[in-house]
Amino acid sequence: MTLRSVPVVDRITDAFFALDTDFRFTYLNDRAETLLERSRADLIGRVMWDEFPQTVETQFPDGFHRAMDTQTPVSFDIYHARLETWFEATAYPSETGLSVYMRDVTERKQQERTLAQHAAAVEAISDGVVTLNGDREIISVNEAMERFLGVERTDLLGEHVEIIPERAAIDDDDAVEIGRAITDVDIGTAETRRVEAPFTDASGANRVGEFRFVPVEDTRATIAGIVRDVTDQYEYERVAASLHEITRWLLESDDPEEICSIAVHAGSDLLDLPISGVWLLDDEQGYLDPVAGTAGAYEEFGGLPRFTPPEGLIWDVFESGSVERFDDLSTVDGLYNPDSPIQSEVIAPIGTHGVLMTGSLEPERFDDTDVELLSTLVENIRAALDRADREQLLRDRTTELERQTERLEGIAEVLSTDLKRQLDAVADALADERARTGNDSWEFPLAEDSVTTMLDRTERLVDDVREFARNATTVGPRNRILLERAIRDAATNSRLDESALDLDFEHAAALRADAERFGHLLETAFDDIAARAQVSESEDANETRDEAGASSEDTDGRCTPVRVSVGLLGIDEDDQPTREEAQAVIGTETGRGQTRGFYLLDTAAERPATLDERAFDPTADDERGMDGLGLTLVRAIADAHDWTLSVEDATNGTRIEVRDVTTLEPL
Repeated sequence: MTLRSVPVVDRITDAFFALDTDFRFTYLNDRAETLLERSRADLIGRVMWDEFPQTVETQFPDGFHRAMDTQTPVSFDIYHARLETWFEATAYPSETGLSVYMRDVTERKQQERTLAQHAAAVEAISDGVVTLNGDREIISVNEAMERFLGVERTDLLGEHVEIIPERAAIDDDDAVEIGRAITDVDIGTAETRRVEAPFTDASGANRVGEFRFVPVEDTRATIAGIVRDVTDQYEYERVAASLHEITRWLLESDDPEEICSIAVHAGSDLLDLPISGVWLLDDEQGYLDPVAGTAGAYEEFGGLPRFTPPEGLIWDVFESGSVERFDDLSTVDGLYNPDSPIQSEVIAPIGTHGVLMTGSLEPERFDDTDVELLSTLVENIRAALDRADREQLLRDRTTELERQTERLEGIAEVLSTDLKRQLDAVADALADERARTGNDSWEFPLAEDSVTTMLDRTERLVDDVREFARNATTVGPRNRILLERAIRDAATNSRLDESALDLDFEHAAALRADAERFGHLLETAFDDIAARAQVSESEDANETRDEAGASSEDTDGRCTPVRVSVGLLGIDEDDQPTREEAQAVIGTETGRGQTRGFYLLDTAAERPATLDERAFDPTADDERGMDGLGLTLVRAIADAHDWTLSVEDATNGTRIEVRDVTTLEPL
């Protein structure tokens, strides 16, 4: 059975709505909106007991709770005073909730009382009607019953009622149940009985019928049977149960991609939407990125394309915010792929998150009911994505608070150890001076250059601590930065001699970042390299001081022997992505294994404290007296930009890599 077998919502005379196990609305049709005097948008996701008008609410709870508790269908009649209408409420329970039909039975109540006396009225109704005498022989049938069985009434009159199950190809068990229902009504055990059973209609199609039997007062007939085709209602119930199940799965997930995957795959299996996909908006890049697609989509296209504004109908619908149905794409202008085998499709925005699209290889495959169904589905997806966003925000805030606590503890440790080291150096120098001169009177024993060096070290430490204490996720506006210029400016502002730089660029490149913090990242990395180079030079100088009598350091404190090569990652002159490759496709590989970024390769003999995580620990033991926070600060700034930092041992030096710089582009 397909979605096209579901009638158009506006043509359904019965009110229908679906509730989950917490009695929240997951679906309702137009007739239900009229009956409940509330719109679909207001009720979806709301608890019934909270939202129903008091005049109606009091008539439902006992029956609905009984149906949910016993897992058996429950029917009861209610009277709607404002509409002056009788409704029969039937609740079908399942593990996922209730499917509720509100059938207008005002006419039926009148018909059941006067069926035998008003044959003209019986003929006018669309339900099949048959009356039986005490011997179960057919006394009368209406025109609808003739159409139902595909036979003339003359072939039915006088026949035993068993002819009806035989002509409708009803199986033996259901035929027996129909016979029991007739007997119960005839002997007065039940005032009315109802049996639902599959049957075959006059055209040979498989349908589902509701057989209702009531007593009548007539000189010839004692029982009337009313037969109604409820196939469409069964399809409604199937769809509602599927929506129940999909909604439950959606609300159990807190991962946006998993939510989208559940939606398209469950929609394919349960809602007969085999060619479907979901695109989510990438807030940073500004395009609609494919995150989930059905097997049918992969079979037809090999994947789903990425859409950048204003490409295709996807973008048009996303920006409009309204569900759109396209019955024949061959007549539509502005297609992203005019050669697509898709002939008709429905595109539904998922709020501001993205869009869901379902297509068909046939024109005019979808109707108004499909649009209603997809509208309900995307509302459930939107609610699940909103919930996932809120929970992710809560987790991020919790994680950030934990990181801030660790960060503050690290700052306290740095200030208490590194500054204490500086003060101990002053105290040791004072003690040495007193011991040398034998003079206990206070005189500052350090040379001017030593004082200047110590003050510079302390100032750099304070600057690094201030930068490290900033919220790791706080970055200013990401502006376009020319990488070569930023590197040269950072080298000029650092302690590294600019002549030590080797820019290994085959072509210029640019990226988007917080200019101030990116500059601080480069300066800190260069300072760390210069400091390690000075440590190694000092150690070599100490070893040869007795022989050479001098250090190899320059008089201005810069270290020139070290070399620093800077190059790009993931961008080669002969391997730049084409426009087609730049359009990401789910399920395909581009062949470009490494992510974009850049590296710093230095020749300093001194390596970072360790090449494991302790290289990024501001509290790690380091007896070399290095200045500031070094690589700890570099990684903090990289993390703030969602980049990945790694430090590896290299031949004759150290290699620092910054990866996942998605905005890095060749010029």
